[in-house]
Order: sequence, then structure tokens, then C-alpha cells
Amino acid sequence: MTQPLPTPSASARTATSLSAPPVFALAERDGARLTLRAAEGGHVAHLFVLEDDIVRVMVLPGGTLRSPRSWTVAPGAEDVPAEGRDRFDLTGFSCPAFTVEESAGSLVVATARLRLTVALTGLFCRWETLVRGTWHAVAADRPTQNYNFGWWDERVYHYLKRDGADEMYFGLGERSGTADRHGQSYRMSNLDAMGYSARTTDPLYKHIPFYITWKKAAQVPLGIFYDTLSDCSFDMGRELDNYHGHYRYFVADAGDLDYYVIAGSAPADITRRFTWLTGRPAFMPKWSLGYSGSTMTYTDAPDAQDRMNEFLAKCEEHDILCDSFHLSSGYTSIADKRYVFHWNRDKFPDPAAFAHHYLDHGVRLCANIKPCLLRDHPRFEEAVREGLLVRDPDGSPAMVQFWDEAGAYLDFTNPKTLDWWKARVKEALLETGIAATWNDNNEFEIWSDRALAAGFGTPFPAREAKPLHTLLMIRASKEAQKEFAPATRPFLISRAGAAGMQRYVQTWSGDNYTSWETLKYNVRMGTGLALSGVSNTGHDIGGFAGPAPDAELFLRWVQFGIFLPRFSIHSWNDDKTVNEPWMYQEITPAISRLIKLRARLVPYLYDLLWRYHASYEPMIRPTFLDFPEDPRCFDENDEMMLGSNLLVAPVVEPGRRDREVYLPAGTDWYDAWTGESFAGGQTVTLAAPWDRPPLLARAGCAIPLNLAEQHFNQGATQGADERGFVLFPHRGTGAFQTECYEDDGDSEAYRTGGHGRWTVAVTAGADRLTVAIAKEGNRPPVATALTLLLPPQERRTLEIVGGTTVSERTADGWRTVAVALAGA
Repeated sequence: MTQPLPTPSASARTATSLSAPPVFALAERDGARLTLRAAEGGHVAHLFVLEDDIVRVMVLPGGTLRSPRSWTVAPGAEDVPAEGRDRFDLTGFSCPAFTVEESAGSLVVATARLRLTVALTGLFCRWETLVRGTWHAVAADRPTQNYNFGWWDERVYHYLKRDGADEMYFGLGERSGTADRHGQSYRMSNLDAMGYSARTTDPLYKHIPFYITWKKAAQVPLGIFYDTLSDCSFDMGRELDNYHGHYRYFVADAGDLDYYVIAGSAPADITRRFTWLTGRPAFMPKWSLGYSGSTMTYTDAPDAQDRMNEFLAKCEEHDILCDSFHLSSGYTSIADKRYVFHWNRDKFPDPAAFAHHYLDHGVRLCANIKPCLLRDHPRFEEAVREGLLVRDPDGSPAMVQFWDEAGAYLDFTNPKTLDWWKARVKEALLETGIAATWNDNNEFEIWSDRALAAGFGTPFPAREAKPLHTLLMIRASKEAQKEFAPATRPFLISRAGAAGMQRYVQTWSGDNYTSWETLKYNVRMGTGLALSGVSNTGHDIGGFAGPAPDAELFLRWVQFGIFLPRFSIHSWNDDKTVNEPWMYQEITPAISRLIKLRARLVPYLYDLLWRYHASYEPMIRPTFLDFPEDPRCFDENDEMMLGSNLLVAPVVEPGRRDREVYLPAGTDWYDAWTGESFAGGQTVTLAAPWDRPPLLARAGCAIPLNLAEQHFNQGATQGADERGFVLFPHRGTGAFQTECYEDDGDSEAYRTGGHGRWTVAVTAGADRLTVAIAKEGNRPPVATALTLLLPPQERRTLEIVGGTTVSERTADGWRTVAVALAGA
């Protein structure tokens, strides 16, 4: 980071008047980088051909790079250095061959899949992609003033043409409102938006300046990512100015215009490639997929440890499977304030004994930590003395409002702060028996222009890159956990974040408001975030802030929540009640069964987590990601895909006992409860009783399950494990193969080949199903038997290859076939 440029003088502004757009020429070609320079004004543009499907544009008015390092770009990597990655470092990119053609007034740069035409007067860019053998125009700069060559102010601008009739926009992270961002405007300035409206509130917690454009007529997508950590805004067609035609635009308060254009044949290509670009998602332990209890109420109570222990007793009483608990910040309190890394010994006399009591019940604690020290924090003076805080120019702490008190944020661009943070995580938490860190309230709401960050030796105004502190905080927390237990996979949670956060943490959509509307729009928030590279996510089930949910709303929310990668019931209700599995006696048995259904699905979820890590495939996604050929899937809807094979259709309206669901075309579908099959491309009405969420499976898939009986303190990720596969074969003839990843669920051994997989191949004939089962890999699954389940209507003869049928029976109407595996 460098100090911001001074405001241009009047003469400088005159020299770059709007009537004289700069004229560029190709000045240099250095491998994958083309450098264009303007004849006047010193303006520079760099074009980087990084992949056949990724071309990058960096526009530097005046030729000055203000932010020379990136923390978000990490192509295929699990991390970047703490001090960031040099923006001219092309490590990790293949930098393929490309062509360059110069003609009068233009430059054409082309790869095998992406073509950029640059009008050298004004630097106007036009993009085309090769899809299905045809070049398609997919984006173009606005023909009037596309970039800011010193014309307006010191901010960063990019204006693009907009085709209102043909274009849809998706992504931008966890935004509120509709899935299609067209016609809306958004501000990225991470805020602690407690009690937000999932339909209208903006901004929210995360900073991901990336979106996908979908051209409806040609069915062609394009991704654009702006590599900035500055507060920024997107207008997706809400603004209209007669002098410029229809347009959309991006504007950042500081930094540089450095953007990546990503081509693909379908939206899924764009999402996978963007996820790759910003870093490999963390592969977390299997237990992170279990139910996680949470509430602020327990740890804020004067008898907090007793309340926490009552939770374990209630789980035992109601047989609620639970793998972890989010320990809210009340454990750090002095009076009603929060003091990170400080244990309140009145509430928790022996933290280590408390943590191990939970571990003895199979429940790991994820402790809340915050990056701000209140001015009366026991270690505040130490932090001031050591220079660990964001500071004012005179060296004093830059004070901010935080939790009803004044405090100062820790400066994570200072290596000393990183070391201090890691040491505190270890001594206060990990050595006590805490299993994971819950990085919270880390939006870094710094509003003063005077506040300075150390910048790894080059100080800069802290508000110019607030999410940088968030990324460095969660990175330091992960490093502490890796150093403390190097053989164990870390698990971390963070509320705030930025592009690339998937390298470190699981996340959720923050402190939502309790309402049916929130349930409805949280579906879109989750899939929008997943489109933006971050799909290991969830919501506060039941709603966090506001009134307590009634029984119906709570049950419907749990029915949705069990299908999310993060499943946690968390609350701070106005009436001081707690959202707990047993909060309503009449539905507690149904809640218990739903959580056991979640445990049953853990093998499927774990395989999705592996695919996310290994292949950048989002765990959850909107239906159009799997069915882009079906235009109905782009309509606003309340469904989502869990992996490529399960269609989740939550009930989001009160009083309903059925649910209309549109079934994407191109495949048949099964009701996952009854086995009834339907043709795709139609709307069906499914029963939605209180104890059963509507769920469909794609024809031609096998879903791995854990069929072992589960009870509290013997959870699905730690206790008995009996592998089964429920088969949803093609109704006519057809064939498919399913693979399911397996390892020990916790260690780093997977890095050196310590994992294996099941393969289940099914060939459907007119009167016979042939099922071939195999165990593969360096560490193949150890099971010697498994169970196959088939829909009640499936009566074709079953032939097993790789095993022997031991027995066949009917259970709940489903064909249940026990198989002894060959060689066992």
C-alpha cells in the first residue's frame, strides 16, 4: 500500500479534459503482459493474458499503481503471504499462447476462448467469448467515459454498456433481495448489520466484488472480478443518465482499477474458475458438518457454565445429535462488555475442565474472538506500548465505537500483531481445550481518514482496505491452529470476509432478523454467496435478532438448515428466550429426527466438501448452475441445489402443508421421501407436512448415507458409520456412476494420499439394474458390507457386481438390499 495520491491541481485537471480522451499505443510486450501507454497524461494500461479463459486489465491513470499488492488472488493456492502478493506476480497462471493484432486505432488480443478488442482512443474494451463454436459479444465498455482519467475525483470507475432486455446479473456475494441483481445498486462496506432485512438491507458483512453476466438470448455467461479491498459500489442499471445510454458501473473509493474477465460456456464454469482464482477452499474436518449449538443467552447469564452444561443434558434427554457449540463472547465479559482472550472466572471457574467436559460428550467448542480491544481491556496498554493497534498520525490508538464502548482495532498489517494474536489464540483457547475459533465482529468499521494501518512497513489509511484486516485476522487464527495441532485440520468460522475467505473459514449470513421473509430471502443470499466462490456457508437457523420464532417458523427453518453446509441454531431473542431444538415440546421429536437426517446425509455433505476443495465445485447453488439450458431456472425462486443431485425446496410461507416446485428440464426427478418419479420441465405440488421437508433427487444418481443408528454423544462424524447408498436410477435405460470420497475425517493425511473412495456404477435396462461396487484409492474404505436402498416403485431385477446380495427386505416401502462386498 502507498499513501493516496494528492488531489490533482487545476492545471492537471485541465490537461485531462473530457473533450480529449487519452490515446494509447502498444508500448511493450513482456510474456503474458502487454503494456499500453498514452501519448499525454502519463496514463498506463496493462493487459495480462493469464489463461485461455481469463484476461486481466489494469488501468493506471497517471501511471501510478496505488495498491501494489493483492491478498485476494491466489490461483489454485491455499494461501498468499501475509504481506500479500505482488500484482505483477503471475505465479500459478499458465499464461497460454495468444495473438495480438494491431490495426488503425485498435488492438485485438485473442486466446482460444476469449477475445478483447481495445479502441486505443479512450481505451474502450469490447469482449467476446467462444461458446459452442461461435464467438459471442458479451460485454463492452460504455462508449462515453468508461474510466476515470483524472476527470472527476480520486475514485476508481468502470462503466460498461448494459442491455436491459437481454442481461441478468448474479453474484456480488451475500446481497439482500432478488437473485438477479439487474436494476439494483449495492454498496460494499462491511458492516455489523444486526437484525438486517434479507430483502432490503445493504451493505452487509462481506466484500466480494465479483458478478456473472448472463446473456439470455445466446445463453452465454461472463464473469468480472475487481481486485480491490476498498469500499466500493455497483450500480447494475438502477441509475439512468440521458447522455450515456444504458450502462452499469463499478466505483471504488480508493486503490486501482484491476479487473479480471472470466469466460466460460456456462455459469458453473465461471464460478469454478473464480473460486480457483481466489484460492483453494479449506478442507475442514468432518465434524464441522454436524449440528452446532449456539446462543448468546447462555454465556451472558451469571450462571453461564451451568447453563452451558444444561445444554448437554437437554441434548441427552431429547437425543439431539450435536458435534460442536459456538461459545458466544459472554465468556470474556467484565460487567456487560467483551474483552477478547479474557476468561470470566466467575462464570467459568476452570475453563479447561469446562472445555473437556464438552469434549467428553463429543461436543467441540468454537470460541468467539473479536479484533477490537476496548480502552479498559486488561491488555490495552500492552497493545499501545507494543504498537499493535490501528493508530492516528500522532501514534495514539485510532478509537472507534465497539460494543457500547470505545476501543481500537488490532492492526493485522503489523507482523508483531500477527504474532501477538497467534500467541493469545493458543494460550487462551487452544491450550484450554477449545477446538476452533469463531472470528466475529470483524467488519473493521474504521471511518476516520486519519486512522493509519502499518501496511507491513508502508503505512496507509486503514479505511482504504478494511477487509484486508479481516482476511489477515482469519489467516492468523488459522495459522495459530495449524501451529498448535499440525496433524489436525483446522476449523474456523468468520462472519465478515472478502474474496478469498474460502481459503480459511466457514461462514454464515450474519445476524439475521426472525421472520418468514428472512427465511425466504436467506435462500437467495446463500446461493449468491456460493456463486461468488464461498459455498461453505449457512444462516442463523430460526433467526438471530427480533422476536422468538413460533413453532411453525422454527420447524420450517430447521427443515431448510439441515441441508446447508453450516448448520447452527443461533439466537439473541428480544424476550431473552433461546432458539433450542427443544424450545417447543410439540415439535421436539420432529427436530430430533431432522437432525438425525442431517447426520444420515453427512457422507454426501463430506463428499461435497471434498469436491469444493479439490475441484472448486460449490456445495450449494441455484438451480440454473446445473441447468443453464432451462430458462425457467433463471426465474426468481426459493429452491437450491445441494450438490448436483438433490433439489431442496424449503417451505417459506406460513400455514402451508404443500409446496409447488418447478423441476428443471433435462432430467427426471424422484420425490426423495416417497420414490414417486416426475418428468422435468414441469411444476409439481409436493406434500410438506410439518415433519418432512420437500426434497427431490435427480434421476441417475446415488446418494451416500450413514445408515447407522445415531444418538447423542455418539454423533455421525464420530460414532457408528454404516455406509449405504440410496439409488435413483433412470426410469428407462441409462447408466451413471457415483463416487464418494472417504478418509479419517480429521487429519492432514489426505495430503499424502491417505484417502479413498467408493464407486457405484448403475446400468438400467428394461427389466434389470446392474450395480457395480468398488473401493479405490491409497486408503480405500474399510467397510466390508453396505446397504442399497431403492424406491418402492423400482421392481427391476437387481444384479450386484463386486459383492453378493445377503438379504432383501422392504422398509418404509423402500427396497433395502444388504450387500457383502467381494474380498471382504
